[in-house]
Amino acid sequence: MTWAPDPRRFLADLEAKPAALRALADALVAERPWGFLPAEPRRVVLLGMGSSWFAAQVGAARLRALGVDAMAERASARAAHPGGPGTLAVGISASGGTEETVDALRRHAERGSDAVALTNTAGSSITRIGTRSVEMLAGTEAGGVACRSFQHTLAILLDLESELGGSVRVGDVARGAAEATDDLLARRDDWLPETVERLTGTGQAFLIAPAERISSAEQGALMLREGPRLSADGCETGDWLHVDVYLTEPLDYRALLFTGSRFDDPVMTWIADRGSSVVAVGAERPGAAATVRFRGDDDPDVALLAEVLVPELVSAAVWVAHADAGA
Repeated sequence: MTWAPDPRRFLADLEAKPAALRALADALVAERPWGFLPAEPRRVVLLGMGSSWFAAQVGAARLRALGVDAMAERASARAAHPGGPGTLAVGISASGGTEETVDALRRHAERGSDAVALTNTAGSSITRIGTRSVEMLAGTEAGGVACRSFQHTLAILLDLESELGGSVRVGDVARGAAEATDDLLARRDDWLPETVERLTGTGQAFLIAPAERISSAEQGALMLREGPRLSADGCETGDWLHVDVYLTEPLDYRALLFTGSRFDDPVMTWIADRGSSVVAVGAERPGAAATVRFRGDDDPDVALLAEVLVPELVSAAVWVAHADAGA
């Protein structure tokens, strides 16, 4: 497979997010993309790889909180849910050609699951397997990186949640995320240079997020790996106290903390004790070296869709700089 990413086109893809989100909001309100579901499924299985898997984890967790029997699976898993009648299996693939996801959705279709393709590419392989298709409506990502499609996947999974009994008003959330994105883009000269230096100055970066928004840390870390090829890792805030805290002692530890977890304070205490550096996103945290705020950052649903733009713009800035330097 040929992959020809371009840092400046990636940046342009990010700058196009607000318009795409507003168009998505209008479409979600007008079209009810999950309205075809004949009845509430007995179980929901969300399938994907990479960014799709990151979004699926959040979507499944939110459905479980509603009392829906829901799970997210890496499409590559061999020990996988068997599916069958009563199962809604959603295969998530922006390109529509992710081999693992296509195979997993095909298996579900063969076993009698209601197999639905969630994709950004009409007429792709995955659409020919499922009983239905739902479009991400993210447009062409000319930079070669799944950024808008990741964000739109989250929004459409929020819409599935709403269809199955949730109270989230997805159109309002998507419009709020568009405003938040506009705000971050308009003020980037104020916050981006310092964030780039504090997070990537050592060539390795760590991202921390609440369980409810773990996709922000995972996707943000992927953006830093996929574009400028930095060593980057994402961790859940509570679990950080059990798995990543050990890295603060031997390393010049630099982290981006997406705030909102009840474990933020213990994390900040460890980081202060070890002399590490944190940029907080979304709210002030005592001891943070810098803070990035944005419009609507007190709404967790808006933050879920919008906050990943911070590491995405960091990635774009470093990637463009590497390209200019011929790296």
